[in-house]
Amino acid sequence: MRIAIAHIGQETGSFTPTRTTLDTFRQFGLYEGAEVLAKMQGVGPIGGFLAAAAEEGVDLTPLPIIQAWGGANGPLTAETLAFLEARLVAGLQQAAPVDGFFFSLHGAAAAENEPDVEGHLLAAARQVLGPGTPIVAPLDHHANVTARMMAHLTGLVAHRTQPHLPFETGKLAAHLLFATVRGAVQPTMAWRKIPIITHQEQFLTSHGPMKAWFDRARALEQQPGVLSVSPFPMQPWLDAPEGGWAVVVVTNANPALAEQLAEQLAQMAWDQRDSFMVYESIPVAEAVRRAVDAPRGLVILSDTGDSVFGGAPGDSTHILRELLAQGVDQPTLLPIVDAEAVAAAVRVGAGSQLPLELGGKLATNFHRPVAVTATVAALGGGRIHAEVVGMESFDMGRAALLQAGLIQIVVSEREGVGGNHPAVYRHFGIEPAHAKIIVLKTASNFQYYADVTAEIIRVNTPGPTMSHLEHFPWRALPRPIWPLDTRADWR
Repeated sequence: MRIAIAHIGQETGSFTPTRTTLDTFRQFGLYEGAEVLAKMQGVGPIGGFLAAAAEEGVDLTPLPIIQAWGGANGPLTAETLAFLEARLVAGLQQAAPVDGFFFSLHGAAAAENEPDVEGHLLAAARQVLGPGTPIVAPLDHHANVTARMMAHLTGLVAHRTQPHLPFETGKLAAHLLFATVRGAVQPTMAWRKIPIITHQEQFLTSHGPMKAWFDRARALEQQPGVLSVSPFPMQPWLDAPEGGWAVVVVTNANPALAEQLAEQLAQMAWDQRDSFMVYESIPVAEAVRRAVDAPRGLVILSDTGDSVFGGAPGDSTHILRELLAQGVDQPTLLPIVDAEAVAAAVRVGAGSQLPLELGGKLATNFHRPVAVTATVAALGGGRIHAEVVGMESFDMGRAALLQAGLIQIVVSEREGVGGNHPAVYRHFGIEPAHAKIIVLKTASNFQYYADVTAEIIRVNTPGPTMSHLEHFPWRALPRPIWPLDTRADWR
């Protein structure tokens, strides 16, 4: 079985001022050819694909093309999209003929010159492969499903949980592709677009309305002839012409059943729409007081407006400013992106005291620098090997550990993973479990600290990923869309 393999993924934040370049992709590893299989064995969607092939005993000739993950950031530059498309097309041409194409995508990427990156790349792949070659994609369930994506895909499987399990999603998509190539199934897809866009605070699938919606999808998958059911609560910072939630159902040659189930699941989301809009975040000052007063264990302060896993650049100073204002004297860890501050720390060296205007230099519409005098405790950074959101390593650029009283700040040139994995601190010799407070640049991905966390407090901070979507200057999003507009029905 000759299967072409590629992963091109990025999650775009339309309100993030920075741009995604090839250097952004290189933070997480930009691999081509045989290096793809060497680097992704056991990791991410491609690792899941390889594991599924081993499980089934597939007589596989893998034809790896590219592994490119750009994290979450601002739109891709036109040059970056052109590079990725060229590599994809050339790789497919070189691999031909193939029995199928495993094309791992995020689903919510946009470029300066193309609002639907995935649809664009799928169209390019389909032009090379022709209409008969199966293309199956594992997708992030925060994808923005578009008509062009659906026109060129044979089948898809989205993440089933938040936090995501990319390896497992890759396995599911691989099993579907292998069955399709063998002729054991004939995937038939139906989908519904739902005019909803909600904030991030009810996105976890472990409880609440999102759990109910995803549990219903799993129940529908138990029906005979159903191959996959994927809800898509689109990430809420993508200002795209086809933006909004979606549902995709894949059946085995049963279009009527696919249409019926897609309709059911879309209606369920609409009926529950109010419950998806419940806010949990609290003002910054209150959040810091609660964290200080917490009786025991590590308290996470979730910086909702500066989520690097949602596209923010990681330079918010709102929580740091409040920590300093309240004179917090408990062990506290915080990450911030500021290349100028890192350069200054490198110039003076470890052990030196340094006055800084820290942070607030990237997303300047939302943040401003904060004055702090700190000791340069250590210098570090570079590529850190830790599996985070399906990648085997990340490069945070040069970094410095700054000490301001009991507040320890990891300042980095690049966002990397925004301190959302303990490896960011451990490479400086700091054990996060010994801290009282830690600021995470995410609103959902707390899993890497789960074994040491006593409490999670969502903080209502402004920024490119803030929860209050009504404050963004929407331009391309189709209207009317709930809850920004009033609608009587979703159809």
